Amino acid sequence: MRIEITSKQLTVTDPIRERIESRFEKLERHEVNLITPHVIITQEGPEFQIEASMGIPSGKLFAKASHENLYNAINQMGQRLERQLNRHTHKDQSKRHIKPAAIDIDVDAEEAESAA
Repeated sequence: MRIEITSKQLTVTDPIRERIESRFEKLERHEVNLITPHVIITQEGPEFQIEASMGIPSGKLFAKASHENLYNAINQMGQRLERQLNRHTHKDQSKRHIKPAAIDIDVDAEEAESAA
């Protein structure tokens, strides 16, 4: 998979690229086609901000994280993307999508109990 990484303030070194690629490899475990992942790294004062966006067959994912340590920011961004992708892949299994079972009440049995 090809990941587009852009940065204005700092050069993207091999260790930074490897860390980002390792986070996206974890996302590939969900067996969802990741379409054109793009990562933007900026530095504002002492903090690094990292933004990631990518398409999936049924929508788009976006995550943003900031931290004083660039590698921690990359990890936070990866965790946020992983939560979104996990929610997307297990959406059909979640409880909110299960229709409640119809309650079948035997009216004759209730009347018999109340008459007794």
